[in-house]
Amino acid sequence: MKSFLAKQLNLLDFALSSLWRRRLKNGAVLLVFAGVIFLVASFHLATTALTETATRLLAPAPDIVIQKMAAGRQESVPLAYEQELAGFFGIKKVVPRIWGYYFDEIREANFTVLGVDPARMPLAQHLDRTLAAGSFPGPGRDGEVAPVALGSLVSEALAVGKGDYFSFFRPDLSLKTFAVSGLFHPDGDLLSGDLIAMDIEQARDLFQIPTPLATDLCVYVYNPAEINNMARRIAEALPDTRVLTREQIQRTYQAVFGWRSGFAAVLLLSALAAFVILAWDKASGLSPEERREVAILKILGWQTPDVLALRCWEALLVAGFAFLLGLIGAYIHVVYFDAGLFRPVMVGWSVIHPGFALVPRVEAQDVLLLFSLTVLPYLAATVIPTWRCAAVPAEDSL
Repeated sequence: MKSFLAKQLNLLDFALSSLWRRRLKNGAVLLVFAGVIFLVASFHLATTALTETATRLLAPAPDIVIQKMAAGRQESVPLAYEQELAGFFGIKKVVPRIWGYYFDEIREANFTVLGVDPARMPLAQHLDRTLAAGSFPGPGRDGEVAPVALGSLVSEALAVGKGDYFSFFRPDLSLKTFAVSGLFHPDGDLLSGDLIAMDIEQARDLFQIPTPLATDLCVYVYNPAEINNMARRIAEALPDTRVLTREQIQRTYQAVFGWRSGFAAVLLLSALAAFVILAWDKASGLSPEERREVAILKILGWQTPDVLALRCWEALLVAGFAFLLGLIGAYIHVVYFDAGLFRPVMVGWSVIHPGFALVPRVEAQDVLLLFSLTVLPYLAATVIPTWRCAAVPAEDSL
């Protein structure tokens, strides 16, 4: 055992000196390989962080959301449905909600408008805790401007702060004036960055939605284990509606991020495959100097397994260092630069980008997967051609 370890240490020492002799070539390979690993790892870490962030932010979402469908499109849901669900055993409460998008033609940006009843909607209490300044808007009084709470990106886009006023157009082009009563904290920008929150009646007035209608109904149940069963019963009772559970919405986010990251991963893995093919081509056509080195080693008494072990150490040192360099660079890119290179791909190309901190969770299986996808192909691409060269008699190589 001691002789085996001593032999491996000697091979490692020889491999280091061999790499140093060809430091320019090996340095270039290491940088390119680390760059490919950096791109693949950045996408994987960003996707994981986005999925976990979306799951965490959706935790206070309603247990079930009911939307009315007509001809395959969503339309306003009658508030009378709330009364039809009142007799369902297990439902804690049914709360109407109005939300939509307001397009600002001047800034060419879409703002998300959310109107809720703060006294009945638990989401309002959650949003109230995320305010950095001011308070969550109340119903307001007749004749007064409508109080609203703004996300940090909306506040920046409109150039308004707490206590300021601004106006939006109703569908009939009449103006509705708002007063900023609160500002959401930038840490929750994935949820509230482009959000304008207000009382449900003010949102109804802005979109001019008739009183007996709402955008959707939010259902809260007593027993979380009964959510799917309750959703099935609601869908049977209201066949013209689409019933979505919180778990289904979370899976939708995972599918969206997974699709986008999968599309980009295919492109990046193509780049990795091109790099491996290039490494194979270069290794299969060993330079005369490398062939001469192999032949001299065999004349000095080295066996084919010894030559292969030497090349394995060389490839492992280059690939291992490139892997660490690429993985650490990817973590820094995601955590400290919010995955800036891939952010438009992952969150869309809207004018207003939600700003949020990504904290990826690095697990052993993820590291092993990245290692298998990147390092092992490179090892195979460099060691196998060397084995073919080492199998040739030394006199033929010379």
